[in-house]
Amino acid sequence: MELFEAIFTRRSIRRYSQKKIDNNIVDKIIYAGMYAPSAVNKQPWHFIVFEKNATKKAIMKIHQNAAMLKEANKGILVCYDEHLQHDQGYGPVDSAAAVQNMLLASHDLGLGACWIGLYPREERMNHLKQIFGLPSHIMPFAIIALGYPAENRPTPDRIKPERIRREHC
Repeated sequence: MELFEAIFTRRSIRRYSQKKIDNNIVDKIIYAGMYAPSAVNKQPWHFIVFEKNATKKAIMKIHQNAAMLKEANKGILVCYDEHLQHDQGYGPVDSAAAVQNMLLASHDLGLGACWIGLYPREERMNHLKQIFGLPSHIMPFAIIALGYPAENRPTPDRIKPERIRREHC
């Protein structure tokens, strides 16, 4: 898939088929996340792959917008390490770049994916820390639900020329 096609056609997919995702494909998606830019190249991220129904149910119980995990074949919890981030506040920015790379890689590989936000909602983050038994310096940032798509979402027109400025507002 050509880069601009991937960017313009990627959609949040919330319905998935029962087809299983090979772990090598999941690794490739995570590697794409690891190639994201990060402040001072600190690469503060950690990734936890999960697929057990009990884990998905525990997440859905505390996160009202995570229902797509029920059908997802796998999920990836993207975290950042407060000890590794460049400075306070850079972990979330670096993690967002990793998530975007992973969403595009998923699309390129024929998978459907959906970004499930955790940060900056501390209650959600704390629940995820408990579910996964994370140490205090590892902060949950987002979850990516993964599966082979069982829906086809059209590409909307998001181009808004009135929001583009040249050297002044």
